[in-house]
Amino acid sequence: MSVPSRFALASAVLAALCAVAPAGAQDPPGPTSSPGRAARTVRWNAWAGDEKTNAFIAWVGDEVGKRYGVKVVHVKLKDTAEAVQRVVAEKAAGRDVGGSVDLVWINGANFLAMKEQKLLFGPYAERLPNWRYVDTAGKRSNLIDFTIPHEGYESPWRMAQIVFVCDSRRVGDPPSSVAPLGAWAKAHPAASRTPTSATSWARRSSSRRSYELAPDPSVLQRPATDENFAATTAPMWAWYDALKPSLWRGGAQFPENGPAQRQLLNDGEIDVMISFNPSEAAVSVIAGLLPDSVRTFTFAKGTIGNTSFVAIPYNATAREGAMVVANFLLEPATQARAQDVRQMGNFTVLDLAKLAPADRRRFDELPRHPALPTNAELGATLLEPHPSWMTRITAEW
Repeated sequence: MSVPSRFALASAVLAALCAVAPAGAQDPPGPTSSPGRAARTVRWNAWAGDEKTNAFIAWVGDEVGKRYGVKVVHVKLKDTAEAVQRVVAEKAAGRDVGGSVDLVWINGANFLAMKEQKLLFGPYAERLPNWRYVDTAGKRSNLIDFTIPHEGYESPWRMAQIVFVCDSRRVGDPPSSVAPLGAWAKAHPAASRTPTSATSWARRSSSRRSYELAPDPSVLQRPATDENFAATTAPMWAWYDALKPSLWRGGAQFPENGPAQRQLLNDGEIDVMISFNPSEAAVSVIAGLLPDSVRTFTFAKGTIGNTSFVAIPYNATAREGAMVVANFLLEPATQARAQDVRQMGNFTVLDLAKLAPADRRRFDELPRHPALPTNAELGATLLEPHPSWMTRITAEW
């Protein structure tokens, strides 16, 4: 089968689904529109700070290229805001077709910004063929992005949850909750060094501390205001001020990114690091990036987790191709590969009970590792706060 006909086949399937879109949806062009080469090239704008994820995206590109004739170009980002700003600039310039971003890895405040400014194509996610496998009951974050229902304007592809990675040779009794972490750090000055970038710390861990330390944690599910922000976050800032002297280099200097933090752990510069990927330790040990003594721990009452999504800008050049990629990311075989610790090690967004026996076996047969937590060990997955809290916390930092 030639490349154009493979693409036409994929487009026909997706166009047939989108033909039943609700009123007001932005329908993609039909399969008879003979899309040109540009429409078969999907420029996937995605954070590029992790080599395993980069390799997975490259594999996705190879597979959809062979199967559907869709070429995937990984536009590597340091921050998702780069892609958002590009789409904003194109709208301001009147470039409502032929946009430079076809697919973007997105969630949280960036998704909210694009949704509010009507910069997203859709709704499309719930009309993808593989949507039927998505876990919408046990993993509510597949439907809710930082308290904002995505309403089909983005499609899930991987799960994340805050965990801590430590070297078990030096850390034998990690704390089981936020409150005693400061006292534990003082009692274990060598083991408590926990570096991370200021923005990463704010986004990934301050909100968790706010949940446990805030007078009324439920307020975090509503927008932050001038009236509620100071009172809600005051305990968290006091807690951090007490912890800061025990951090790596007194909290005065931070590594550039996650891989830099991991290198510090590998070199023995620190004994604890934070990660938003429960498989971080196992994947890194297998790759020879961390020692065999590394283990993962979390808090007894759970930690914040979320879903990563892909969205399509309203002016994308390759809408059909982008939907092909989004649908491929939800295939059981793709999800099983993503969860394999030899690959990315990201937990699946699917409901395994919805899968055929052969597809369930793909997950049952995945390799285990001493540094890989089980679902039970991860504990409860707490919903992300409203994006406005992250925006204000980051600004205050």
